[in-house]
Amino acid sequence: MHNVTQLSTARPKVLEFFAGIGLARMGLESAGFRVAWANDFEPDKWAMYEGQFNDDSEHTFALGDIGVVKAADLPTDAKLAWASSPCTDLSLAGGRAGLAGSQSGTFWHFIRLLEDLGAENRPEVAVLENVNGLVTSHGGDDLVAAIRAFNELGYSVDVLAIDARRFLPQSRPRIFLVGAQNPPEDSEEQNYELRPDWLQWIYGDPTLRTHRAALPAPPTPQLSGLGELVEEMQTTDERWWDQDRTDAFIASLSPTQRDRVNSLRRDSGVKYRTAYRRTRNGVAVWEVRPDDVSGCLRTARGGSSKQAVVRLGNKRLQVRWMTPLEYARLMGAGDYDLSTARTNQALFGFGDAVAVPVVEWLGENYLMPLIKGKLGTQSQSEELVSVVQ
Repeated sequence: MHNVTQLSTARPKVLEFFAGIGLARMGLESAGFRVAWANDFEPDKWAMYEGQFNDDSEHTFALGDIGVVKAADLPTDAKLAWASSPCTDLSLAGGRAGLAGSQSGTFWHFIRLLEDLGAENRPEVAVLENVNGLVTSHGGDDLVAAIRAFNELGYSVDVLAIDARRFLPQSRPRIFLVGAQNPPEDSEEQNYELRPDWLQWIYGDPTLRTHRAALPAPPTPQLSGLGELVEEMQTTDERWWDQDRTDAFIASLSPTQRDRVNSLRRDSGVKYRTAYRRTRNGVAVWEVRPDDVSGCLRTARGGSSKQAVVRLGNKRLQVRWMTPLEYARLMGAGDYDLSTARTNQALFGFGDAVAVPVVEWLGENYLMPLIKGKLGTQSQSEELVSVVQ
């Protein structure tokens, strides 16, 4: 039987940038990796991270601005660098400043640290996770800039689009750039489930060094399952909104939305739906999803970003805010330690994270086989395509 030290040294080390509350770590470690170093700027996220992992001396968490982190602070034997850099300047909900923005621009500090590690100490695989807005930001220029930055460090890049809905009843599309120093041979199968038409232009750009790894098809997107993850709660629980607030919720619905909700309310049995408050023509209204799937969880900075749960059926309609446990379950982290987290602290942490089973799937089917050389590699003598015209 292996002791703890033997097990830890057998697991490839990971550098976890923009770690948040550690959901990427949960997925990677389930796939056989060991996160040895992590960084994040938010004290509230760090507090949740520490409460969940309770790390020993084999793990370092650098709390603070990534801009002051130096390559000398990092382990030099890591095999993988993972970065879930801030998406505020790339998302539809943000200002769309792109990679030049004050938050999403922290990506360049990630690149700086990889560069400063030097060729001998640089992890052989690097991953950037972000929102789909990275693909369209500044007409695609930001994505090209990110790929070129990886290219200049010796990485060929594969770009995948994966929605958490393939694993969980939550619509949460994300982009993953997988940089590989020793990339696999290009697959003849383009795998449109992972690389849809709107990503294919990347592979046709002769100024970029890219590859398409042969990967299994991901699970089919889920069409239901929200009700199974809703926290059990009595109808008399004080967290359900009172009658006046519920009536105001109903009054804000469009005629189409109201008809749908009333139909579900009249049905026998209990069903659950989620709702977001949106601004339409300058008016705040509620919109209820038509399916048994959650909308994308967001960072809870106000009422418009928080998701509500609607309980319908048996001639009853009730509404309340989604709970931290439900956020955790919808991110694939139902066993996350929430014992010391405040409600908004937890909602913010989960809303700003990456879904655990997505990372686990990527780790098991792509990252670990890539590091172990089981995907096949191109000739290491192959020269990089020049990115300077």
